[in-house]
Amino acid sequence: MSTRRAPSEGWMVFLVGAVQFVNIWDFVMVMPLGPDFATALGIPLSKLGLVGGAYTAAAAVAGVIGSTFLDRFDRRPALAVTMTGLVLGTFAGGLAWNFESLLAARCLAGAFGGPATSLALSIIADAVPPERRGKAMGAVMGAFSVASVLGVPLSLQLSVWAGWRLPFLVVGGLGLGVTAAVAASLPSLRAHLGRRAPGISPGPRLFRPLVLTSYAMTAVTMGSGFLVIPNISSYLQANLGLPRNQLQWVYGIGGVVSFVTLRLVGRLVDRFGSFRVGTVAALLLAAAFEVTFVDVPRTAPVMLLAILLFFALSARNVSYSTLVSKVPEPSERARFMSFQSAVQHVASALGASVSAQVLFVQPDGSLGNVPMLGRMAIALTLLLPFLLLRVERGVRLRAAAPAVPSPPVPGGMATASKEV
Repeated sequence: MSTRRAPSEGWMVFLVGAVQFVNIWDFVMVMPLGPDFATALGIPLSKLGLVGGAYTAAAAVAGVIGSTFLDRFDRRPALAVTMTGLVLGTFAGGLAWNFESLLAARCLAGAFGGPATSLALSIIADAVPPERRGKAMGAVMGAFSVASVLGVPLSLQLSVWAGWRLPFLVVGGLGLGVTAAVAASLPSLRAHLGRRAPGISPGPRLFRPLVLTSYAMTAVTMGSGFLVIPNISSYLQANLGLPRNQLQWVYGIGGVVSFVTLRLVGRLVDRFGSFRVGTVAALLLAAAFEVTFVDVPRTAPVMLLAILLFFALSARNVSYSTLVSKVPEPSERARFMSFQSAVQHVASALGASVSAQVLFVQPDGSLGNVPMLGRMAIALTLLLPFLLLRVERGVRLRAAAPAVPSPPVPGGMATASKEV
């Protein structure tokens, strides 16, 4: 009987990056395309926020539900199933005929896209040793930069050429190819199935102190970012006077900076640890928030401010993500990542909602209360080093602790478990 040849670590990282690229492209293209499909489907512009929020809300709910069962399955078929659901949701978006059908399509995409991300990151954590995981996480997270730099402009151009439906169909087709590659070339990933201690309920383990602290770290990271990220485009143009025809250059160059930063900082995290690198990144990000949103130097070029912001955000994110991947035990990794995905989406939605309540449009068309929003983002960002320290210490203590044998189970077998 023939056996599936195990792929190289590099190929697995590339394939997981491709999964992330499709998932993120599907997410980031929707709001830029909003005016196009709003006109075609007769959707009021005031309701476009609901279209974007549908994915996030569905992903949050799916994250909570998925945390209860995802670790019961082989990673490969589980990822193939979730990617299939995401692809169907993307195709359905391209075939929508009114507001309600588009909303349902985005809910479907989010319901499967959230768990797909959790499983993809679990595969990296399963397949890549901790000493190389920062580099691998940096490579996978680079999918966000690539999707932002290439996906959004390409989607807008495809809409100009052949209508708003084409970007959805193109992304869906690409996702179909990636799903086939996952099913065909990933090995069976079942090692985590044999590591679950019998008689131990998975629920309480996902809410032990170390895990709860990591959830708080996730909430701080995503909440501080999404206080400002949804408003960067409007702020640069309305408040800092950036011409519209230069906006794509800001995002393009910022995306390249992020892409390079994720790889370089990933190596530094592997060498020096998430706390040290993440603390420096958090301080840089606080400074970037200060000079970009609170006390803007009159002579500072907008492009320079944007580059500093993208660099600091990327450096912080890879430090945080690498550390988070070390928190769960192998047998609970997908469930942990799924629940964490829910925390990410809820924190992101709350950050964006707070920004919408704080900001207002002034008579000259610029955004008001931006400095207040910047100070809120700084305050949250400065909490991150303390959380990084607690989580990194917890991970090290668990690794150094001797295995504690559990009570004998029927058949004379014993298992080991460690609690933090």
